[in-house]
Amino acid sequence: MAITRWDPFRDVLALQNRMNSLFQDYTRGGGEGDVVTAASFVPPVDIYEDDQKIVLKLEVPGMKLEDFDVQIENDTLSVRGERKFEKEEKEENFHRIERRYGSFFRSFALPNTVDAGKVSASYDAGVLKIALVKREESKPKQIKVQVGGALSKAVEGKTAA
Repeated sequence: MAITRWDPFRDVLALQNRMNSLFQDYTRGGGEGDVVTAASFVPPVDIYEDDQKIVLKLEVPGMKLEDFDVQIENDTLSVRGERKFEKEEKEENFHRIERRYGSFFRSFALPNTVDAGKVSASYDAGVLKIALVKREESKPKQIKVQVGGALSKAVEGKTAA
């Protein structure tokens, strides 16, 4: 008899894999009539920042501009949309449907450095880009350091007294 090391998390991981496959099968649709009716998706997002702005890029190919709803309310950016499955008149014999259809909702808490009045959004090549401009007071400022001059004489006068 071989000695097997007991791993308490092995059964948990197996259960998680089974549950993931169950939910993936459910979102693909159960029968012929409801191929994608229960599906929804969460588009991936990249967020980056520079000195001037914060930029969000959501990957949502195959959507039209009117399918998006972008709003800012109470320091929260909300992005809603819906990718519709377009059925043609003729009957197609699909072998696999891997693209996700349905509605999505993403929300992001905005830092107080964002100017809510200066937000822009564009959509190109399947990527929704939202640029959030930072307020002037939150942008970094360069402070010039002077050598010698009046400031150093004032400091010397205080230390001599």
